[in-house]
Amino acid sequence: MLDILTAEERSARMRLVRSKDTKPEMAVRSLLHGLGYRFRLHRRDLPGAPDIVLPRHGKIVLVNGCFWHCHKGCSRATRPANNREWWAERLDGNVWRDRRNRERLRQLGWKVLVVWECEVARQDRLRRKLLRFLEGC
Repeated sequence: MLDILTAEERSARMRLVRSKDTKPEMAVRSLLHGLGYRFRLHRRDLPGAPDIVLPRHGKIVLVNGCFWHCHKGCSRATRPANNREWWAERLDGNVWRDRRNRERLRQLGWKVLVVWECEVARQDRLRRKLLRFLEGC
């Protein structure tokens, strides 16, 4: 399937994609705050500047977009048909970087949870997932 946008239109649209304070991230933060947890955001002294850091608990929550981080089995993670080589390099690089950063965080003693963008829609499930992770059950 060919892209219906011109290169300039596609570029303009991609510039709008944010890396911080995304809707899924804000939803997870709101849920955590409502559960009584306090956290730090995007600590630059940690590998990958994780989205949500709970220092008191030694835990980190990463909120990943399904497309950008190649969520396996998710319909939102389909790769663009145009410019396949560039997209493969870009997205595979993201996956590799994510894996490296998670491993480095674990080596530093942090426990890491990945929350996917598609999981945010089911608040009840997300709440249970976060509580299991944070309460250690």
